[in-house]
Amino acid sequence: MSVGTSGAQKAPRAREVRGTPTSRHGDPTTGRVPADLAIDPDDLPDGLVVADEHGVVICFNAAAARITAVPAADALGRGLDTVLPLEDLEGRRWWQLTDPYGGLAIRNAQPERNLLLPGAREVLVSARYVRTRPTGPVHRVVVSLRDTEARRRTERSHAELIATVAHELRSPLTSVKGFTATLLAKWERFTDDQKKLMLETVDADANRVTRLIAELLDISRIDSGRLEVRRQPVDIGAAVGRHIQAYVASGQSADRFLLRIEQPLPALWADPDKIDQVLSNLLENAVRHGEGTVTIDLAPSVSPHEREDGENTATSVTVSDEGTGIPEESMNRVFTRFWRGSKRGGTGLGLYIVKGIVEAHGGTITVGRAPGGGAEFRFTLPVGTPAHLL
Repeated sequence: MSVGTSGAQKAPRAREVRGTPTSRHGDPTTGRVPADLAIDPDDLPDGLVVADEHGVVICFNAAAARITAVPAADALGRGLDTVLPLEDLEGRRWWQLTDPYGGLAIRNAQPERNLLLPGAREVLVSARYVRTRPTGPVHRVVVSLRDTEARRRTERSHAELIATVAHELRSPLTSVKGFTATLLAKWERFTDDQKKLMLETVDADANRVTRLIAELLDISRIDSGRLEVRRQPVDIGAAVGRHIQAYVASGQSADRFLLRIEQPLPALWADPDKIDQVLSNLLENAVRHGEGTVTIDLAPSVSPHEREDGENTATSVTVSDEGTGIPEESMNRVFTRFWRGSKRGGTGLGLYIVKGIVEAHGGTITVGRAPGGGAEFRFTLPVGTPAHLL
């Protein structure tokens, strides 16, 4: 079967294809819409190609021209199979397989699927067969085209996530397996100090796996918009102090940290566990990748989003260091997945999760250059009693 090209008339330009007044919801036999709902095909985000009863293209919008790299002027008035020489992934001509004009009279559509344009360019194609009556001849073939680039980016992101997780899990699990197998096989040969060292290593690696799994769960919730925030009163100054004390206890010099609090801070309602997670990530980045003094500034601020009750106060937290900072060209990628900067290490998911947590609280987070030359992260959280407690 070949899509016919006979009976061609002067084809209107894509923007001239309009609905005519019929009923409020349009004429189901022609697919036309009321005049007050007429839409310029060039305004559609997806490619739109319409062929008449003879298989001649009568509509070819701007998105279709962009996706196919065929100018609309070259497409209008030509045969559908010539304008869209689609093939399936096995190299078979698509219009010969589907035969829209001569195939089954009960068929009204083709579901979306991956097809190939010349040059092996993948596109997502779906089609609708418009008939004037049930089982009647095809009056219009309406084809929708979508670029696959967004899907490819998603697939690459998922593949990279899987590869990262596999790599990060392999090392601690290998260690856990090796030490436990050794202890089970040769328990009596080791001293108590040796056993304790191996068990501490197993415990640390198990904690590393637990953190990675928690990060993956957070990413899943952030991507699906299901990250729950359980708001409670939070003393942000005390929370920062606990993190500083933990670093000092682990061997960092107390002089490396400078905490400055501008009083009075407004009462903050937030999820304490998630705020601890944000502080932990930002301070760890400053300690591990920065240099000099790590400065944490807490100050009242203006909320990025005014609440319905008019409340617009907020608390801002700024974490800065005196290292080399983040290159200007990398600033816009800091909060994306897998960004690790110049020093590799970790999963590269921490700052992506930080941004998701802050935004789930209705706040904002930015990155810039600190006065001392290092990196400066600043996040702002709206404050005030939650609406359901007012």
